[in-house]
Amino acid sequence: MMLASYTFVNAQESCKVFCELLGHEKLLSNKVTVTVDFGQETSFWRGASDQYLVDDKGKAIKFNSMVDAMNYMGRRGWEFEQAYVVTVSNQNVYHWLLSKEIAADGTISDDFDTKHEFKEQQESESEQKDEIEQEVKVKKSKKKRSREIRDDVYF
Repeated sequence: MMLASYTFVNAQESCKVFCELLGHEKLLSNKVTVTVDFGQETSFWRGASDQYLVDDKGKAIKFNSMVDAMNYMGRRGWEFEQAYVVTVSNQNVYHWLLSKEIAADGTISDDFDTKHEFKEQQESESEQKDEIEQEVKVKKSKKKRSREIRDDVYF
C-alpha cells in the first residue's frame, strides 16, 4: 500500500517554470510584436527574430497589446509575475515575466509555438516523410526484382 501511494505522489511532481514576453511597438501601428524567451538557445546572428509566437500554420500571431498577449498565454495556464518597460532609441520594449507549473518531465513550450520551433517541426516531419517514401521505394524495388527473378525461373 505504501509503495502505491509513493509512486502516485512521485508521478505528479511538478516544477515552476518561467518565460518572458517581450513586446515591441510596431512602427506606425498600434499593434505589438511579441517574442517569447523561455531560456532557449538563440542564434547570435538572428537573435530573437525566430522567437515570435505563431499559429498552427506558422503565421505570426499579431497582438493588439501586451494585455492581449497575456490573455493568450493566460488561456494556456501562464500566470503574471512582474512587468517593466525599457526604452531603447525612443521605442518602448515591454518585458512581462510569466510562470507556470508543469510536470517535472514536461516541456515548457507545450502550449504554444515560436517560429523557430515551427520550422524545426516542419523539417522533422519532412524528414520523416522522406524516410517513409524511401522505404516504400525500396520495398517496390525489391518486389520488382523478385518478380523479375520469378519470371526468369519460369522461362
